[in-house]
Amino acid sequence: MDRLDSMRIFTRIVEQKSFSAAARDFGLPASTVTDAVKQLETRLGVRLLQRTTRHVSATVDGEAYYRRCLAILDDVEDAESAFGAKPRGLLHIDVQGRLARRFLLPALPQFLARYPQIEFVMTEGDRFVDLVREGVDCVLRVGNLADSGMVARQLALLQEVTCASPGYIARFGMPRRWDALAGHQMVGFRSSAIGGVMPLEFQVGKILKTVMLPRILTVNGAESYRAAAIQGLGLIQIPRYSLDEDIARGALVPVLEDTPPSPSPLSLLYPQNRQISARLQVFMDWVMQELATHDLRRSP
Repeated sequence: MDRLDSMRIFTRIVEQKSFSAAARDFGLPASTVTDAVKQLETRLGVRLLQRTTRHVSATVDGEAYYRRCLAILDDVEDAESAFGAKPRGLLHIDVQGRLARRFLLPALPQFLARYPQIEFVMTEGDRFVDLVREGVDCVLRVGNLADSGMVARQLALLQEVTCASPGYIARFGMPRRWDALAGHQMVGFRSSAIGGVMPLEFQVGKILKTVMLPRILTVNGAESYRAAAIQGLGLIQIPRYSLDEDIARGALVPVLEDTPPSPSPLSLLYPQNRQISARLQVFMDWVMQELATHDLRRSP
């Protein structure tokens, strides 16, 4: 096995946190994967991986070597791409689930048909992701971002809407004005970007007003936030694209539409000090083209 293949195996073990998973990914016997790592450690004279019965993790030297391997493998990929070779390898992105299901997954078969040597891994979440440590190439996030040391490329501005369920309106009344919400409540959304619960926002002319209402429930996930509103637990503010079906079937009702929240940026983030691989570059270009086909600011 040549040195590049050993590097590919090592990086996959770090990313999968498993020898057996890496072996399955490459279609190799487990013994071959184990031998590849042993040869690397012997050649380098350091221990790269910590092994327990349940977990595999990189040592300090292993993490440094992992980052170097990624850079080398990306350089090889770029060199081959310059001569017409298509991007290849593992592409790992992390994205909020409803965003993926609405915009990415419907068009993903065409992307994978265009780049058949890219293996696409998509995880779902709203949390902060340590891209280098977790082996993630990029994340897509909605909202204003805290300074994370990552490169952020804004892809779109998403129209937001204030909503409540019919049951909530029957109980608390229809909100009429942003500054007359006494007696109302909201579902709290705890944002990692601000380190606390986000207030409701209302665009009044050119001025952005914020209101913090009482809450009986606070969540930190977009799906729970939406579900809580459907159950009548309070007002929410969320990108409108994610509520199209709920609004159409009457599960949620837009309110206070003359003073909407400010739009939320949709951004793609990737590590600042990592060279962009050819597979990440074609994915970023594809995402921008795909989102351009949707008017994300327009009401349905």
